Amino acid sequence: MKRGITWLCLLILLTSCTPKVATLTPTSLPSTASETQAVLIEFFELLNSKQYAEADALYGGDYEQLKVFSSDTDPSDHAKLWADACQLAGLQCLEVRSATFKNLQGDTYIFQVEFSNPDGSLFVLGPCCGANETEMPPISKFEYAVDRNFDHKYVVMNLPPYVP
Repeated sequence: MKRGITWLCLLILLTSCTPKVATLTPTSLPSTASETQAVLIEFFELLNSKQYAEADALYGGDYEQLKVFSSDTDPSDHAKLWADACQLAGLQCLEVRSATFKNLQGDTYIFQVEFSNPDGSLFVLGPCCGANETEMPPISKFEYAVDRNFDHKYVVMNLPPYVP
């Protein structure tokens, strides 16, 4: 009897020390910076390879500037808006050279992104519109936000850099 009570106490002790595993539903899975980083990189790869409809599925930002770039295009034709903006209007739809997680602002992941020119060199946005480097220092790191859309999918919220 004494031995049975000892075993029962030992079993209770071991059971209480066993780590509990939480069951997560798909909507409560934790998001990671690596998932959002992958979406960011894929978005720019698709733009760079002229797969505009596919890239558009990863975009969650505003289309007003794209419409300005292509005022003759049907505003609902997002693929054409992207094509015009990247090929004709000065958006730099370049491949990502590096995307470094900066911080989390609420549910929005913020990255510092560098791009590669077609020749592989670092893309640097120089002074614009008559300004000099003192007035408008060159920029090689751009901030990008990745957030969830209404379908709970990660989307990029910012347009590519613009060179007038």
